[in-house]
Amino acid sequence: MANSPWDVNTIRQRRIRLILQSLKGKSFIVCIDETGDKKNGKTTDYVARQYIGNLGKIENGIVSVNAYGILEGITFPLLFKVYKPRQRLKENEKYKTKPQLAIEIIKELIALGFDFTTVLADSLYGESGDFIEVLNENKLNFVVAIRSNHSVLMPSGWRVRYNRWKKFDRVFFNEEKEIRYIREIIFGKRRTIRYWLSYY
Repeated sequence: MANSPWDVNTIRQRRIRLILQSLKGKSFIVCIDETGDKKNGKTTDYVARQYIGNLGKIENGIVSVNAYGILEGITFPLLFKVYKPRQRLKENEKYKTKPQLAIEIIKELIALGFDFTTVLADSLYGESGDFIEVLNENKLNFVVAIRSNHSVLMPSGWRVRYNRWKKFDRVFFNEEKEIRYIREIIFGKRRTIRYWLSYY
């Protein structure tokens, strides 16, 4: 693999071209998430002690920010960018946060001609003002998580209202179902961005 004759950028371009051809102009959903792999030592570029999501703890490893497409129950890989910890940056490299890498991915997907309507992401991106701003600028719908202690500024005199809990089926990839509940939280009055609370 280390001495293969092919160029990674050429293979990547070919893969993207084939995905675009297969989509045939269909709109889809984009999911942004980071993933990590545990690594021993530091011979691999950008390996450091950092939070590895799939392990749920800090370990020595490498992390990337990824974009996946979701269409008709099928998930397919789009783009990824390696997260480069400050302490492992090479000369002339600039540090970028994970939300900044996600912004680059969104812009690159648009430039490549992908037609996606909605972006899904967890609270790391949902609480990034710059990330949300880019989604709004490109008129993209989004469903993002926020932490339970997230605050919303309201004018004086406004109050918080909660709608009734509604039951729904959470359908998993293996088609198993689990009953969950959701309700809307309204800060004063409904605005462009709406807030929902879910539990199970």
